[in-house]
Amino acid sequence: MDAFYASVELLRYPALRGRRLVVGGRRAEPPVEGPDGALQFVRLGGYRGRGVVTTATYEARTVGVHSGMGLMTAARLAPDAVLLPADFTAYRDYSARFKAAVAAITPQIEDRGIDEIYIDLTAHRLDPAAIARRLKEAVRSATGLSCSIGIAPNKLLAKMASEFDKPDGLTLVGQEDLATRIWPLKASKINGIGPKSAKRLEVLGVHTIGDLAHTDLALLQTHFGRNYAAWLHAAAHGRDDGPVVTETERKSVSRETTFEHDLHPRRDRGQLTGILTALCDQVAADLRALGVRGTTVGIKLRYQDFRTLTRDLTLREPVDDTADLLAASRECLRRAPLERPLRLLGVRVSTLVSREAAAGDPASGVQAELALDERTP
Repeated sequence: MDAFYASVELLRYPALRGRRLVVGGRRAEPPVEGPDGALQFVRLGGYRGRGVVTTATYEARTVGVHSGMGLMTAARLAPDAVLLPADFTAYRDYSARFKAAVAAITPQIEDRGIDEIYIDLTAHRLDPAAIARRLKEAVRSATGLSCSIGIAPNKLLAKMASEFDKPDGLTLVGQEDLATRIWPLKASKINGIGPKSAKRLEVLGVHTIGDLAHTDLALLQTHFGRNYAAWLHAAAHGRDDGPVVTETERKSVSRETTFEHDLHPRRDRGQLTGILTALCDQVAADLRALGVRGTTVGIKLRYQDFRTLTRDLTLREPVDDTADLLAASRECLRRAPLERPLRLLGVRVSTLVSREAAAGDPASGVQAELALDERTP
């Protein structure tokens, strides 16, 4: 989907079309009606806090604003941009609509998140481009939104192709297009090459995918190990054997929040209690929506110095209720150092079972085992 969250907001506020719009920040304010009846929007330039950009319109992206960027940094790049809070209830609704529209035409779908899917067209006899055009029309009819589709022999190339002609793009890429369309791209454009690997490749003089394709495999093995080097070499040549996975088992459900400013576990106890309760309530709602319960409840803390700590508690019976999650989370917190200010708090539930499998079991929350884990970046 094209700039998905921002595009949903433009359906709600069509007057913002063509303007720079940024979505994000827990404290962002929705527009208010002015004396003349017109909506008055908050400008990004006045933002102060630690919020991050969830998404931005293409107009904002042209000046360097991108997802994951701090809102204060984005404010320096686009102070005149409109800032709106994220509305995940609306985004989930539109996500369900677009996926249902696609599934009605071709059900072989791998769900990759709220705004992205892979589709296996191997069994279709029709021209893939014709199917793609049908999909685009169906998505627009169901949502009023545009999407961009990449068609390729495998998921690796299809992912890259989907980015070529955004927004509202339809791009076909084959092995014969490697030299002209794929190799000139930065190596980091390959899904699976992160910032650290990209920097290590640059040290070796590898800047583009073409550079990577022509790098000796033995050299890559020396610096990246045999398995990752083999994958890098194959990816640079457009090879990917990963199937479209149409059914996956959910491993965990989690929610976390980064605070606008550091909170001290003791001085700001009341505020943190409210945040923890809200996180447990959100996780409980997610569990019930999925029809599952979990027996392992964990908390995640990130301190002022960016050290991250987790504490897990395994229960005798699976739970999906806010009160049980809150009790287990507090038990985890009792076993965590709480002398330093915090910048993030999260709640996670794993070891999931279906509600039917857990039917008749009392969600007592009785402790069975405590697992501790501390990590540092």
